[in-house]
Amino acid sequence: MAAVAEGQEPEPSAAEDAARDATDAVAVGPGTLPLLAGNRLSLDLYPRGCHRLLHLCAQQVPQLLEVEFLQLSGHEDPRLLEATLAQLPSSLPRLRSLVVKGGQHRDAQGACLRGSLATLPAGLNGLVRLAHLDLSFNSLETLPACVPQMCGLGALLLSHNCLSELPEALGALCALTFLAVTHNRLQTLPTALGSLSTLQRLDLSENLLDTLPPEIGGLSSLAELNLASNRLQSLPASLAGLRSLQLLVLHSNLLASVPAGLARLPLLTRLDLRDNQLRDVPPELLDAPFVRLQGNPLSGSPPTPRSPPGTPVVPKMPSLLLSSDLDSFAVTPLGCSVTLTCGVRLRFPAGATATPVTVRYRLWLPEPRLVPLGPHDSLLSGVLELQPHGVAFQQAGVGLWLLFVPPRARRCREVVVRTLSDNSWSDLETHLEEEAPKRLWAHCQVPHFSWFLVVSRPVSDACLVPPEGTLLCSSGHPGVKVTFPPGATEEPRHVRMQVVRVGSRELPALLREPEAAASPLLCLSQSGPLSFLRPVTVQLPLPPGITGLSLDRSCLHLLHRAPPAATWDDITAQVALELTHLYARFQVTRFSWYWLWYTTKACVGGLARKAWERLRLHRVNLIALQRRRDPEQVLLQCLPRHKVDATLRRLLERYRGPEPSDTVEVFEGEKFFAAFERGIAVDADRPDCVEGRVCFVFYSHLKNLKEVYVTTALDRRAQAVRGQVSFYRGEVPAEVPEEAEAARQRRGADALWMATLPIKLPRLRGSEEPAQGPGLSLAPLNLGDAETGFLTQSNLLNVAGRLGPDWPAVALHLGVPYRQLQRIRHEFRDDLDGQIRHMLFSWAERQAGQPGAVGLLVQALEQSDRRDVAEEVRAVLELGRRKYQEGIRRTSLAPGDLALRGPSSSPSPEPAQA
Repeated sequence: MAAVAEGQEPEPSAAEDAARDATDAVAVGPGTLPLLAGNRLSLDLYPRGCHRLLHLCAQQVPQLLEVEFLQLSGHEDPRLLEATLAQLPSSLPRLRSLVVKGGQHRDAQGACLRGSLATLPAGLNGLVRLAHLDLSFNSLETLPACVPQMCGLGALLLSHNCLSELPEALGALCALTFLAVTHNRLQTLPTALGSLSTLQRLDLSENLLDTLPPEIGGLSSLAELNLASNRLQSLPASLAGLRSLQLLVLHSNLLASVPAGLARLPLLTRLDLRDNQLRDVPPELLDAPFVRLQGNPLSGSPPTPRSPPGTPVVPKMPSLLLSSDLDSFAVTPLGCSVTLTCGVRLRFPAGATATPVTVRYRLWLPEPRLVPLGPHDSLLSGVLELQPHGVAFQQAGVGLWLLFVPPRARRCREVVVRTLSDNSWSDLETHLEEEAPKRLWAHCQVPHFSWFLVVSRPVSDACLVPPEGTLLCSSGHPGVKVTFPPGATEEPRHVRMQVVRVGSRELPALLREPEAAASPLLCLSQSGPLSFLRPVTVQLPLPPGITGLSLDRSCLHLLHRAPPAATWDDITAQVALELTHLYARFQVTRFSWYWLWYTTKACVGGLARKAWERLRLHRVNLIALQRRRDPEQVLLQCLPRHKVDATLRRLLERYRGPEPSDTVEVFEGEKFFAAFERGIAVDADRPDCVEGRVCFVFYSHLKNLKEVYVTTALDRRAQAVRGQVSFYRGEVPAEVPEEAEAARQRRGADALWMATLPIKLPRLRGSEEPAQGPGLSLAPLNLGDAETGFLTQSNLLNVAGRLGPDWPAVALHLGVPYRQLQRIRHEFRDDLDGQIRHMLFSWAERQAGQPGAVGLLVQALEQSDRRDVAEEVRAVLELGRRKYQEGIRRTSLAPGDLALRGPSSSPSPEPAQA
């Protein structure tokens, strides 16, 4: 056994390899079991995947009996691969999907390399449950004899092999629905292909076919047929018998004519005949909108110049402009261009969907659970959700444009669209298109529907590190480089680099040391194993003002941070720093965060953590303003310091209030809340309110603004109420502290208190009531009912405060006569708020007690392009319904109990609690 383990025999057999790997538990055993995830076993991206699987089979691991999906690499040794596959019928009896693909390795030009698989063991037909077999990117010259014997096979993928023909026995696959044999060397097709009555998708593109057998017309279930890039000169008339065909791709052939019967296929939605030799085309096809004929020398028309390879063809497609009262639209196989009022554009090319699909969309307000941000990322947009989730498109090129306001600082930063895919977030390749100086579109291609948002991040540079080694340089800071020597990795792995610039004043101010300086902050990450096989050389520029000829080495500190820990460690003594005039070089085997400091301080780990936090902090001011005509309406906003003056100049025409708070520091995505104190409280249930506290999440490039109505239990006829609003960090605690306790919390080193601003509700004169215009007397009213949800007078006041100049459109959609509209405008001609409130409450009084009034209001808001207010009304109704159901449960009355007790019965009031 020692001789076998050391590899001394020159030509070991596959069986001997299997025996050696079965006993090699130390080498491959510990790292194999974690690769089992439920019923999936993925070994295609790991080195020595066949060794690992053979070891599991030899150990008879019980979990193997549950495996239904297996992935192996086609780049393994052919004999070892064949021995591994021979073990599958006995060791993985429930296997349903087998993927043995090449293509993971690339040549010097970047082309995918074929795997070594040339055949399959005969006993593989013992996998009686196998339904999916993928052998793409391999070296198959003939189809293995065991494949036609897999009677349950539903999908067979043979693309990018060396097949010159397919056997007649292929017709025995009676359950086959998908067959892909693209990029092979096929010259003819078997006549038995026409007996595959269940086949729905057939892809034979990029081959050498010059004819098709007439039997192909027997594919009665075929919906998609791709024969592009072959040598076809004619088509059999039997193609017109494919009554289920929806997509027929024949571009880049040598066709001189096509059967006239193709125009009569009932379900055909796309016929691609580009770049052929067609001179005569049936008239029915010439006028059909789903036919593409570019690049054909049609008679009676000038010859169409052939497009250069790779030139996209932009088809004419319908355009949709959707108002805010719609939340869905339909996409047909013809494609369409869609513009949404929420700052979103979509473009579906022809053929993106095989059947009509209804797309639903929604723009969510950002919150931490929906917004994944890195330590130095900034959010630039709301969160767009497109449904149905995970629907993949038949054709690449579905374009998505998201509108955003460009960030103030753009040096060494880039804008990307981030999306959720397979339960993890990733960044899409993004291009920017400028619409106006302060309006940009982020454009990307989306593979499927999910969640999307726009993020600003430090410039990211990435590369694929081959075993031969490579060099990665930062595009934002050319002095930052990483050198990978030959042999640093066995398998290619992806490496990513981000460089964060550090202000020259930050560190001296923190350390109180004028000579202190720091290099850019370097973040390195990778895929695959944690460590490299050989040390990797990292080059960082020396801190500004420091050169290798003049520095004191005792003041130079190399700092290291390994996420998720927030601590920074000084590793200067653990590495060999090589210094040049401008740069410092060191070697590592694992990637992390690195930072070079020059300071006389001895212990810098804790200081580095504070400095890193300050890099991510935003300096903001908090404002609290009251509307001049309606002091009960309060505007709360958190503004970056450089935006305060411009925002106040715009707001002070309609609002008044105290000076902004002192500057405070917050992180991107940090939660905080506003609490009204000293006799003032929020006057309505809101979805963003918890125990009367208004919740915020700070995003530096979005509006962190809330408008609320406040009330007081104190008598305002005697004197004005002088209250305040305080801002605290974090989420609203389970038990909100009393004001005295909150005041004590302000003094601590880690105080949650941020700022306090005064709020004054003026004294009422005579019989004046708050929030009423002249000539308007409002009795208490509620719209709706307990089960569907109420809108109270306070809720209606909140709606009125949000309408602004859109109120006439809302009034007309509510059914208010135009003459009454004119009377309201005349009576309150100098008071916009009075116009809105009079209209809304007059309508509400007429609707009191009538069913459907709340739904009518929501519909009017949506039809008036005020979907934002409509969503708030829905949220208030949902909140009311939940409280009603909670009240029912507290009194132990289920809906059935209420029905039994009759309409006169009602839940007894909950006893008051001290």
